Amino acid sequence: MVYSVGSNLFDHIIVYSVGANLFAHITAMSRDNLLKGRVSLAYHAYHVTICTHNRALLFADFTDGRLVVAEMRKLHEEGIVNSLAWVIMPDHLHWLFQLGEKMTLSEAMKHFKARSAQALNRHHGQHGVIWQKGYYDHALRCEEDIQAVARYIVANPLRAGLVKKMGEYPLWDAIWIRGE
Repeated sequence: MVYSVGSNLFDHIIVYSVGANLFAHITAMSRDNLLKGRVSLAYHAYHVTICTHNRALLFADFTDGRLVVAEMRKLHEEGIVNSLAWVIMPDHLHWLFQLGEKMTLSEAMKHFKARSAQALNRHHGQHGVIWQKGYYDHALRCEEDIQAVARYIVANPLRAGLVKKMGEYPLWDAIWIRGE
């Protein structure tokens, strides 16, 4: 028997059975189809992941990482986002924030990526692509524990084996631990 269905995450899932065994063939969604399901709601929390172009290890350099943090802070100060937690990894970043009313999620990410790319290129005296096209986002559901998501985000350097304890990693923050 063969079944072909669509889903929220995949273009097609073809499920078939051979005897007592069940198999599935999954076709991933294209970028355009992923965008169709993207929701942008003011005051909603989002976990966004943005990768560097060709996964270049740009942020192994602390100064480059701090330039990106400065641009994240500007979006926070301008009320575009309310930054909750973030970590800058060598080739990508994770950012948990609450979207404000001033921009859609797509506009905020485009604004951030453009400004941070300009800052990095200016710092290095060059013109070049810094970020991969697009980004991954996850709109948090009401039942999700936002602090657990924040802990997951800031623990990335530990899981990646970059440090043995979080205090050793310089490029992260979360609102729940400021002042400690």
